[in-house]
Amino acid sequence: MLQIRQAIIVEGKYDKIKLSSLVKAVIIPTHGFQIFKDAELLGLIRYYAKTTGILILTDSDRAGFKIRNYLRGAIPEGDIRNIYIPDVFGKERRKEKPSAEGKLGVEGMEADVLREAFRKAGVLTDEAPAGDPITKTDLYLAGLSGTPDCAGRRRALQQKLGLPSMLSASSLLEVLNAMMSREEFLTMASGEQE
Repeated sequence: MLQIRQAIIVEGKYDKIKLSSLVKAVIIPTHGFQIFKDAELLGLIRYYAKTTGILILTDSDRAGFKIRNYLRGAIPEGDIRNIYIPDVFGKERRKEKPSAEGKLGVEGMEADVLREAFRKAGVLTDEAPAGDPITKTDLYLAGLSGTPDCAGRRRALQQKLGLPSMLSASSLLEVLNAMMSREEFLTMASGEQE
């Protein structure tokens, strides 16, 4: 079982049940869009952001990104990190039909996929990759932002790395810096352009 210092923010109770079997941590469900109206719950999440830090782990669909973005804007200070699950198409066992976008949510992910998502976010260790961070300029030079078809190249890289397709360039930069050193990124980017 993974020991996680930060509080983990998830969308619903089934996500919490799934994670409870994998991690020992405080897990707080937003109850979907209820977080938009629940000042008390938002206050609790802000408290954890300032004290232990929070990890936002929502589904890779539009609703999950809407909740994730709302939380990023509603929490003015503290340690906030994102954990992303890959786009996996299918249907959760307890549901009669797939979600609107056909993607599995946190509750439908295999345990190994969730463990890998935590690893990629860099939360299984307090050590950051050594050296200089990957910058927005590095993304530009690699053709991943500010260039023709950069969104397509970002999606291809995100798929290769097992990340959701909806990441913005800024979100991708955050994840890449948690996953690898700048040198590793530059080596990978030069291999992609050949």
